[in-house]
Amino acid sequence: MLAFKTISFLYLKYISIIVMALVLFFVGFDVMDNLSGLPDSANLKLLYALFRSYYALDILFPISLVFAMIATKISLIRSNSLVAYYSLGYSKADVLRPFTLLSTLLIVIYILLHMYAPFAKGQEYSDNIYSNKVNGAPTQNLFFTYEDYYVYFKELHPLQQTAKEVRIFKIDKNDLREVIVAKDAVYIDDYWIVKNAKKLTKPQNIGLESEGIRVSDEEDLKLLKGFRPDILDQVYEGSVNYTIFDAFDAIKLLDSQNVNTDKIRSVLYKIIIYPFFVPFVVIIIFFFVPISPRFLNVTLFSFGALLSSLLIWGLFYTLIQLSNAQTVSGEVGIVLPVVLLGLTSLFVWYKKGSS
Repeated sequence: MLAFKTISFLYLKYISIIVMALVLFFVGFDVMDNLSGLPDSANLKLLYALFRSYYALDILFPISLVFAMIATKISLIRSNSLVAYYSLGYSKADVLRPFTLLSTLLIVIYILLHMYAPFAKGQEYSDNIYSNKVNGAPTQNLFFTYEDYYVYFKELHPLQQTAKEVRIFKIDKNDLREVIVAKDAVYIDDYWIVKNAKKLTKPQNIGLESEGIRVSDEEDLKLLKGFRPDILDQVYEGSVNYTIFDAFDAIKLLDSQNVNTDKIRSVLYKIIIYPFFVPFVVIIIFFFVPISPRFLNVTLFSFGALLSSLLIWGLFYTLIQLSNAQTVSGEVGIVLPVVLLGLTSLFVWYKKGSS
């Protein structure tokens, strides 16, 4: 119990130092590089730095946990504390436990932070500030399908939850049946309400004796259930910055319309599955760290461990980008490597944990 508390405290200390250093380094260089292009407002500059910090934390937090484990283990070796723990009867599993439990707990907290929109969309928000789009520029010329409808919005305003210049076409067996034309539509209570629309209905049978096209005025047409403006905007813009709830809602919505959801599933895997590479890498590196500086050059080993961690993290980051671009599926690019890494860590634990 004493070893658990001591190692946990040391591990948390190194996590705090490394995370703070990496985030400040990332944000500092980013702000210096982009300062001339930022708005003159001091408040907007502070918001830019804040959202950029969220973005940096999103990228760097997982690898920081691995770096902190290496730093903690090296500190224990240099002070001969590791040898002392083993001499007192602590097993390798006892010494490893604080690293695995804390890293897993912190990864769960990190995942839950993706329910918070400013954290999950830190890159998008900071880019909007840099591009002077703080209030959210409208999405232009949005075209999508819903059941038997083809829908066109000339402008979609996600924040105001409104659309301008609406055109809705109803198709029945490859035949155009209705056209709805309106100036405005607003999203209320899970429906799009089309205001003051003109509805043109084509007769079932076109002939000399048919009644012709019927034109009617509709005050409030309720259509497109569940097509939230923010999800429409993100899907149309090809965004990869979703909160967890938004990603699930988008997948549910697009699946109901038989639309490909590979990209959004990759985003969800990146949020929920990818971070768990951390405890697996921690386990693997732990068992290869010497217990005393007499057995190996600690400085050289530290360099090798850091380099190996960066290579694994870089490989995952590359696979995530390939999955987002739909070059490979999320299952192959994200889930499979994490599973293989997990199996490798179990194998290493089985082989070296009992020795």
